[in-house]
Amino acid sequence: MKHLTYNISEIKTVARQLWNEYSSKKIWAFHAPMGSGKTTLIHALCEVLRVKDAVSSPTFAIINEYTSPVAGTIFHIDGYRMKDETEAVQAGCEDCIDSGHYCFIEWPEKFPELLPEDTMHLSLEAIDNKVRKLVIL
Repeated sequence: MKHLTYNISEIKTVARQLWNEYSSKKIWAFHAPMGSGKTTLIHALCEVLRVKDAVSSPTFAIINEYTSPVAGTIFHIDGYRMKDETEAVQAGCEDCIDSGHYCFIEWPEKFPELLPEDTMHLSLEAIDNKVRKLVIL
C-alpha cells in the first residue's frame, strides 16, 4: 500500500508518477466520494498520455473512449448511475474491462465482480479544497 498526499496544483506530476510506476496495470479503479477528484486525476492522466479527445466525466454516457499515442485506447467508465453488475454488463462495461485496453473506472464498487484480480485500486480523499490523499491498494 502506498500513500501520497498532494496539492491539486501538483496533479499532473502525480499523474506522471502514477503512470511511470503503474502503467503495467490495465484496469485502474478509482474509489472516492463525490467531489474528491476522481475525474480530475483521470483528466491529468489523460494529459500525461497525450489524449487529444475532450476528457470529461462519463456520468451520463457511462463510457467514454479516448485515444492516446502513448497508451492506445483508453476507456473511462463511470459506474455512478449503475445499480449492479448486470446493468454494467448491459452497458458494455464488461466488454471494455475484458478488451485488453486501459480502463479508468470511477465508482467501481457498483460492479466489483467484473474487476479482474490484478485491478489497481486507488482511493482518493479530499483533505481540504486543495489537498488530496491518494492511497494505492
